[in-house]
Amino acid sequence: MKCLLFVASIWQAALTKATWVAHVNALQAPLAMRGWLTDRKSLTQKLCAHYWQFEVRRLRQGAACCTADEAALLGLSRRRKVQQREVVLLGDGLPLVYAHTVLPLQANAADWPFYRGLGARSLGTSLFGDPLVRRGALHFARLRPSHPLAQRAGVALGQMPPRWYARRCLFWRKQGVLLVTEIFSPAVAADGTGIITPTLASVAD
Repeated sequence: MKCLLFVASIWQAALTKATWVAHVNALQAPLAMRGWLTDRKSLTQKLCAHYWQFEVRRLRQGAACCTADEAALLGLSRRRKVQQREVVLLGDGLPLVYAHTVLPLQANAADWPFYRGLGARSLGTSLFGDPLVRRGALHFARLRPSHPLAQRAGVALGQMPPRWYARRCLFWRKQGVLLVTEIFSPAVAADGTGIITPTLASVAD
């Protein structure tokens, strides 16, 4: 019986983790979705270029326990509490992207002066507009519905596909490190290739 419980716990742990890869080809994502995943420009700017109205809806911000995936990338020895921010990015009122940001609990305002006061403003605007911010490489994953962030994305975006396409990236400013994970609704790539096309929408970043 103990052996079966041990195997079950190992299996459950595996279901809540994701395999992150450095090249998007490993995901076998549709071409339109690849355009969104691999574009290194501001996602805020990209959404503004595709939709008449862009909106950031903040879900929560505060101390919370990070996932095992996030702990490993942030260099934490185990899952522990971090500063967390969860938002939904909307285009023309349609929920398109669930964004999850974590940074160490001890991160201070000298490293990230704009973080605490963001409210419903875009984090990307601050990150891409600050010359002190350095950005790491993009990594990609297909998240199972059992992954903790996929479950949150399902609630936030109002759907639960069999796989979620996601990307994540580390940012550094002075001594601080910050991790942003973005999970894309299938709707974001339903009507285009992910390449920015001019519209009358304002481009803000």
